Amino acid sequence: MFDYKNLSSQDPEAMKIIKAEMERQAHEMELIASENYVSKAVLEAMATVLTNKYSEGYPGKRYYGGNHNIDDAESLAQDRAKKLFQAEHVNVQPLSGSPANAAVYFAFLKPGDKVLGLRLDHGGHLSHGHPVNFSGILYNFVQYEVNSKTGVIDMEEVRRVAKKEKPKMIVAGYSAYPREVEWQKFKDIADEVGAFTFADIAHTAGLIAAGEMNNPVPYFDVVSTTTHKTLRGPRGAMIMCLEKYREQIDRAVFPGLQGGPHDHITIAKAVAFGEALRPEFKIYAKQVIKNAKLLAQKFMNMDYQVISNGTDNHLMVVDMTAKGLRGKDAEIVLDKIGISVSRSTIPNDPNPPANPSGVRFGAPAVTSRGMKEPEIEKIAVWVNSALEHKDEPEVLDKIKEEVKEMCSQFPIPSI
Repeated sequence: MFDYKNLSSQDPEAMKIIKAEMERQAHEMELIASENYVSKAVLEAMATVLTNKYSEGYPGKRYYGGNHNIDDAESLAQDRAKKLFQAEHVNVQPLSGSPANAAVYFAFLKPGDKVLGLRLDHGGHLSHGHPVNFSGILYNFVQYEVNSKTGVIDMEEVRRVAKKEKPKMIVAGYSAYPREVEWQKFKDIADEVGAFTFADIAHTAGLIAAGEMNNPVPYFDVVSTTTHKTLRGPRGAMIMCLEKYREQIDRAVFPGLQGGPHDHITIAKAVAFGEALRPEFKIYAKQVIKNAKLLAQKFMNMDYQVISNGTDNHLMVVDMTAKGLRGKDAEIVLDKIGISVSRSTIPNDPNPPANPSGVRFGAPAVTSRGMKEPEIEKIAVWVNSALEHKDEPEVLDKIKEEVKEMCSQFPIPSI
């Protein structure tokens, strides 16, 4: 897209790395559920002179001069996000997902306050209370789980734990949960015990924005999301909340946790939100879910155990132990054929997180390339064949060439 003539001449060593990654992305497939491809317009927005500006504060209330254009950029991103999610207030300054979650906790909690979140190996996120994470260190997290037989969250069990523990906040929204979330039931439980409701929709934001999944934003106290993943924007995040919490959220982000926002990313967020408001984005989101459902079904037909026996969204977690593998082993094998995945724990995983039992697969990136059901069927066959012939280099090399050929037929939008 760019000619990169200045970078190529000034720093060929850096340019060599960038070109290598462009080629990797072009010739290989991303089945990592948290990855996606931005459009050319979003990529162009990130490479603008807005990166030169400091803009601590908020539109109309900056601590630096010369920010009238930056105010317009941030207001544009806010307005579009409000329209996408029916949000009363939006803060688009958070730099990434975990910092956004830190700001939410900072706004609503004091160190030591009790919070209820989903266990990491059951589909939760590090920032939802894992002991090695800031969230688990600063706050008193108690956890709920998915049902060991169904792989689905049992809302009556959530209610039981909440009534017993009486947390100040309940966290819903996950990094490896393949089912629709019963947001209203979480809200009802929180109201019963007097807890704040916090939804982390980082993974499903694009599907929610497109109307393909239920939206907690209008009635949850606060909602965070990344702006990449299914939303298909730049790496970043935002926080949405009810109007009555506007001041405490904004103060938590700045000056509480951050200084100047990254204005070139803010304008790229605005561009991505504009794209998500278009009818074609809804078509994309529908296809993401279709592709994910089909991929999960194909795996189950091949005797893989898919947690919860399918998916309602863009991802699935597949237990590899029935095939005599662990997640890291499968990840390494699939890398050899040009398919990127991420290892994942399964509920009550007997294996350590560094080499857990499962693999998380996702459909957002391949769908952005235009791949549909016929391609998904081939991908499932390639994955299974590679894992069954993991010690046969000639088989893996043949599959890799087939993967590369398919990728050439579905170019990445921004390359």
